[in-house]
Amino acid sequence: MTTPSTAKPFHVALQFGHIKHFNEGLAEFSRQLALQFAGQAAELKATQNWHFHFILPKQWHGMFGHDVTYHELTDAMRLRHRFPVDLDVWHGLHQHMRYRPPTNSRRKLITVHDLNHVYAKKGLSLWWQNLRLTRHLRRADHLVAISQFVADDIRRCLPWAPPATVIHNGVADLSQAPREKPPGFALNEGDYLLHISRMSPSKNVGALIEMAAVWPEQALLLVGPQSEEVDKHRAHVARLGLRNVHFLTDVPEAQKAWLLANCKAFLFPSLLEGFGLPPIEAMYFGKPIIVSERTSLPEVCGPAGEYWRNFHPIEMRDKVLQKIDNKEAESISQSTITHAQKYRWDTSAVKYKNTYKSKGQKS
Repeated sequence: MTTPSTAKPFHVALQFGHIKHFNEGLAEFSRQLALQFAGQAAELKATQNWHFHFILPKQWHGMFGHDVTYHELTDAMRLRHRFPVDLDVWHGLHQHMRYRPPTNSRRKLITVHDLNHVYAKKGLSLWWQNLRLTRHLRRADHLVAISQFVADDIRRCLPWAPPATVIHNGVADLSQAPREKPPGFALNEGDYLLHISRMSPSKNVGALIEMAAVWPEQALLLVGPQSEEVDKHRAHVARLGLRNVHFLTDVPEAQKAWLLANCKAFLFPSLLEGFGLPPIEAMYFGKPIIVSERTSLPEVCGPAGEYWRNFHPIEMRDKVLQKIDNKEAESISQSTITHAQKYRWDTSAVKYKNTYKSKGQKS
């Protein structure tokens, strides 16, 4: 093993982009990967002379400890610019940011989380989104796709793109986290079906509400950050006069862990996913999960999931009943936990570190 006295400094910068909060998918990915590297930073510096640089808004400086160097995100980074030190690897943590890699970066890496726009947009809107993505990804030497599904999308839709390595996301094991019952929570423990997402149109929450309308005796809990989409779903529930659909917003992690631990099953009818963190979070608790058969979800959830092939309310209800009434529930629960344990952030971090090393050493 080399030491700082003999090893050349190896500088890696993680570009977070403009993060306002950490309670949605891209920010959670950034946070978890950063936590892994921050936890290893002192040892990697002492043994291999690695130096980690985190580029993010100033309000978040210090949240990953003192063994990494923080750099304030500025608008000037949207233009050509130089970094304070020569970088071996610049890593853009997602494909949506418009910040350029510094001109003194030897290798540029971007993680691509999905190409959902090719399914959701048409005409001029699709053309414009493709143009913006093309400009950004052409600045990279190498891509990382968070699932094989995304890698295949890149190859099919962006044949000009740099080569991509598949590194599955890790997923936080909240079954080991502190738990706190949400204040005033009125549903019976173990009786409610749970969905967690940002509730945008692609999450297909309306299908769950329609299912609840034909299943009035079953409680459904919808959880996510407060947004206009949540308000629209509340209004939809009110129009239907449903009393079995409930909402919780801006739930902290301890309450999220409690809700996962005490739900009857986890439901995720999403139409577009590059990976799909919430179902795997539920799997860590051994919960039955029923998800859409769309995009990356069959790859990620595998045999541990049950799949909706359409979103007819009665067929959705029957699929849930089939899953939760299974007489082999105990063995299924253990196999579900085993499947979830394939997705660990420390494993993902090792693969990213190996990618940094192999790509950073190229001239």
